Amino acid sequence: MAANEARILFTAGEFGSMIGAACTGNLEAAISSVTVDSRQVVPGSLFVALKGERTDGHRFVVQAVEAGASALMVELSRREAVMELLQSSLGPESLQHIGLVMVDASLASLQKAAREYRRRMPLYRIGVTGSSGKTTTKECIGAVLSAAYGPDAVAMSQGNLNSDIGMALALFSLRPEHRIGVFEMGINRMGEMDELVAMYEPDAAVITIIGTAHIGMFGSREGIAKEKGRIFSAFDGRQHAFIREDDPFREYLASLVHGRVHYFGLHATPGIESVQSLGLHGWHIRWQGCDIRFPLPGMHNLLNACAALSVAHELSIAPEAASRGLSQVRPLFGRSEIREGRITMLQDCYNANPESMAAALEFFGNLPSEARRILVLGSMLELGEETERAHREIGLKASRTAPSAVFLFGQEMRSAFEALRSQGYSGFLMHTQDMDELIAAVRGLIREGDFMLIKGSRGMALERLTEVLEAEGWIAPLSNPATGGPHAS
Repeated sequence: MAANEARILFTAGEFGSMIGAACTGNLEAAISSVTVDSRQVVPGSLFVALKGERTDGHRFVVQAVEAGASALMVELSRREAVMELLQSSLGPESLQHIGLVMVDASLASLQKAAREYRRRMPLYRIGVTGSSGKTTTKECIGAVLSAAYGPDAVAMSQGNLNSDIGMALALFSLRPEHRIGVFEMGINRMGEMDELVAMYEPDAAVITIIGTAHIGMFGSREGIAKEKGRIFSAFDGRQHAFIREDDPFREYLASLVHGRVHYFGLHATPGIESVQSLGLHGWHIRWQGCDIRFPLPGMHNLLNACAALSVAHELSIAPEAASRGLSQVRPLFGRSEIREGRITMLQDCYNANPESMAAALEFFGNLPSEARRILVLGSMLELGEETERAHREIGLKASRTAPSAVFLFGQEMRSAFEALRSQGYSGFLMHTQDMDELIAAVRGLIREGDFMLIKGSRGMALERLTEVLEAEGWIAPLSNPATGGPHAS
């Protein structure tokens, strides 16, 4: 197959038959990709019209066809409106050229189609969930597997394709040559994990940690543990569960597993002989007699690597392959990125919750450095009733890092501001909800040689500050930044 030739997944008629849906129009229309965004349609796409809270995909069927969609999936209740829209905009012959798949509910049908398509692919499936560390753990596992089996044999979810819609779309990227898959399974509502499990049916599942991310959606950490523990719900005795050795819910999670339970961590991961911190440059790990240079800094990242090594041990992957894989892991955008220049910056502003914020502060505070320490902390979002308490605790933890200056950004950070002040913190302390004010204050205070941590939830957009500092030469541009998109917890 030529490099630029799209692989045909199915025809419109085959797609309809796969999910038991009614079809009309061109049933032989070839489908080479699936999307729910009319702006991402390419020739050969199946455009799935989803009705959401803010918009309705049925309004964009004309744009999808004009962009090259070969087929549409629409809800039966909107059939007449869609056909009228297509014929009035594109002409009475338009339905002869595209396949029209009609279903009761677009999202449920998309998920069913993804499951049926995935079942055609006989690959070993690893799922990764948790309150933090999911994406990095997935990348670590994927890197090890790619080194062992070859990159063409490993399928990995990309970007933000980890939710009820995202996983469905990601599964259509599977190909017959894939031997093993590593997919992130993120949730932000009750019942969502069951939908992901029904589509993916993991052979192995990793829970990075049960924390408080998105606790506002689940009510309590117990609620989070219960929902994330549903990742084991399809186990029938043959599957494998990987749980962190110090997870506060480890015994509860293990009780949910009908299969083999493995723990991971510095003590539980089989084969770990020693670890040595390299500070900002990551870790040296001695595993099964092999030296591994793991470049991501911080204990939280080391534990992500431990998860990957536990999976590697269970799959009998050679230590040399694991070493090659982990040595090639790079931080994704905004996650544990070390930015050097006139100042040194730890940029970790892609996401934030109490556990990841505490881990970043601990790492920042423990690094030996004579430089001035500057903290720029943005609000942690979606914590519900835990918001005030969690931010107050972060303020207390921030004070223990002995910073020269603390900048707090976002309404929720007011509690951290009050906590720092109550501790008698004597350095520079600022709280603001205005990004321009934050940028101006940071620019006015920093000086050459400073060591800065920037950490906050994605919604706080703290990368705007790093863009200014980069433009002014305080930090060097990223040479080859990895990317990632917004994702669920």
